[in-house]
Amino acid sequence: MSKSPITCHVLDASTGKPAEGVFIRLQQLEVSQNGGPDIFHPLAKGHTNEDGRCLDLLPPAGSELAQKENTELVAGQTYKVVFKTKEYFDRSNRKSFYPWVEITFTIEDPEQHYHIPLLISPYAFTTYRGS
Repeated sequence: MSKSPITCHVLDASTGKPAEGVFIRLQQLEVSQNGGPDIFHPLAKGHTNEDGRCLDLLPPAGSELAQKENTELVAGQTYKVVFKTKEYFDRSNRKSFYPWVEITFTIEDPEQHYHIPLLISPYAFTTYRGS
């Protein structure tokens, strides 16, 4: 089975476990052509599973569904993944400093797979380009 061209993995560094149930929204940038504000538009949404992974944000690249829903990735296009971390920490009665984490990135090659790992704790986060 083919997978989404963009996948995520969230780990909770404060517990050493996957972060299950984190709400994720994928957005696509629309750059203003007339000097107005640039705007991110919702493209997809999902939640992390029991292993802290979100593997189904978008239909598989090249699939009929991806073409129908206009979710094919575009070279040079900027996207953003928003992770709603506050709700995750609230469920375990933990305070957190960041209500969400936004990771903005540009697609170089739409044929590649883009994996976005996120390591969270109540007062810090880190990310990198995964494989």
